[in-house]
Amino acid sequence: MLESFVTKIKRGETPFYAGLKNFARSVLSANLPYPRFMRPPLRAMFHAHLAITRGARWLWVFCYASPLFRARCESVGRNFKLSRFPDMQGPLKIRIGDGVNFFGKVDFYSGVILKDPQLILGNRVDIGHNVAFVVNREIVIEDDVNVASGVRFMDSDAHPRDAADRIADLPPKPEEIKPVRICRYAWIGQNAFILKGVTVGEGAVVGVNSVVVTDVPPYSVVMGNPARVVVKNVSAPVSQTDAG
Repeated sequence: MLESFVTKIKRGETPFYAGLKNFARSVLSANLPYPRFMRPPLRAMFHAHLAITRGARWLWVFCYASPLFRARCESVGRNFKLSRFPDMQGPLKIRIGDGVNFFGKVDFYSGVILKDPQLILGNRVDIGHNVAFVVNREIVIEDDVNVASGVRFMDSDAHPRDAADRIADLPPKPEEIKPVRICRYAWIGQNAFILKGVTVGEGAVVGVNSVVVTDVPPYSVVMGNPARVVVKNVSAPVSQTDAG
C-alpha cells in the first residue's frame, strides 16, 4: 500500500497527489535559514570542521594506513606520501622509489598466473585519485611520471581471448600477459587506459579518456580510442636538450 501511495505521488495522478509532490520537492530543496549575524561563527565552524577532519585523516594515515601499506611493499623510498588506504588483491610485489605521492585512493590487483608479478614505481612519481594497477607480470613507472585521476594500467586483458577458456573460467595464458612501461617524464591524462604490452615513451603525453593499445613515441601527444599521435616532437626538458 505504501509503495502504491508513493508511486501515485511521483506520478502526480490527481491534484491532491500533485500537491503532495510539489510540497515534497519544496521540502527536499529547502535550506535552513540563518540570521546574517551568524555568518562569522558559521564560517569559523566550517573551517574548524575542515581542520578537524583533515587532521584526523592525516593522523590515521600517519599512524595506521601508511605503516601497514609500507610493510606490505617490498621496498619504499624516502618521503612517500599516502592519502587513503589502498585495496590490494593477489601476490603482487611492489617497489616504490623516493618522493612518491599517492594523492587519493590507489588500488592494486594481481592473480596467480605467473610467479612474482611486480609493480615498480620510480622516484618522484605522482599518482592521482582512483588509479588502479592490474599486474600479472610487470608494470614499471619510471622517474618523474605524472598519473592523473581515474587511470587504469593493465598488463593483461583479465580474461583469456579464447571463448572456451572464458566459459571454463580459466585465467589468461602466459603469452597473453605482456609488461607495461611508462618512461620518465611521461604524463598520463585523466581516465586513460594503458593496456598490455604498451611502452609510453619518455616525455610523452596521453590525453584524457584515451585507450592506449600500442607504443607511444617519446615526446609526442596521443589521444583517442584507440590512441593515435596528434602532436610530435614535444619539447624535452632543458636538461635533456642541453645534454643532447
